[in-house]
Amino acid sequence: MTVSAADFDHCLEMVRAAPAARGGGIFGPESVTWQVNREAAIFLGAGRALLLQLAHPWVAAGIADQSHVFADPLGRFHRTFNIVFTMVFGTRDQAIAVAQRLYRRHAAVVGEMPETVGPFAAGSRYCANEVNALRWVHATLVETALLAHDLMLAPLGPVERERYWTEAKLFATLFGIPQEALAPTWGGFQAYATEMLESDVLTVSAAARDIAHRIFSGAATRLAPPFWYRALTAQMLPERLRLAFDLPFGTAEQRSAQRAVRWLRRIYPMLPDALRTVGPYQEAQVRIAGRAEPPLTVRFLNRAWIGQPSMGGGERRTRA
Repeated sequence: MTVSAADFDHCLEMVRAAPAARGGGIFGPESVTWQVNREAAIFLGAGRALLLQLAHPWVAAGIADQSHVFADPLGRFHRTFNIVFTMVFGTRDQAIAVAQRLYRRHAAVVGEMPETVGPFAAGSRYCANEVNALRWVHATLVETALLAHDLMLAPLGPVERERYWTEAKLFATLFGIPQEALAPTWGGFQAYATEMLESDVLTVSAAARDIAHRIFSGAATRLAPPFWYRALTAQMLPERLRLAFDLPFGTAEQRSAQRAVRWLRRIYPMLPDALRTVGPYQEAQVRIAGRAEPPLTVRFLNRAWIGQPSMGGGERRTRA
């Protein structure tokens, strides 16, 4: 089912009807969503989330058809983080505006499958605003952020996980995903994620493998991720997808991933908040404190995370 403009507007009405959090956002300092997504450690899961999304043939086909992705891969990274962080840490108006721009961008991502991949036949249509595809992309963001958080810090307990999922369902409405398409509980969400990971819906296509190779080899960015990061990404993936993406995970990779986690767990909790938390979170804290605009240090940090000095941004910056 494709999310129509009317369906999307209905989702946004739900967001507008929800009580504003402290600071004027959809979420606020008391939310588990802020607790998880403020951590710079979530970047440890960025490679995993990307590969899980690429494993959906529609996502891979849509990205492969967008020539600008490889012309400006860093820009795509910044746009993606700008979208997510603005939804999480921005004001309600900022979050809704970036959601609207994302919906319009997704509405233009349609085409035909160039080959048969898993259950998707060659010549069949794909659409970025299809509910099941959106649901999977949303799931990769929610699950991977928590996985990366728990890799460095004390894992969330059962009650916190339920709260996190309740908040994630509101987050999903910004993508146009109807509430009835989502699991009611955290346990239901986990069951859905497990089912997807084991199903042939996630089938790595030649296009997905090529995109992954370009990114992780540095061919697309001219700067390859460090060996330990590639190893950690491989470790965080299910084995069947790791093999399908041709990601090496031998003895050297396993030792490197284990060593990285061991050292990061020692160092990360001791970092000052200025380094440990992401720029958009710090910008939101400045907003809550009543300051007109973030200081230069936060604006500089935002440029590293989202490619611009503050959250939101225009149409050009919100290509997904």
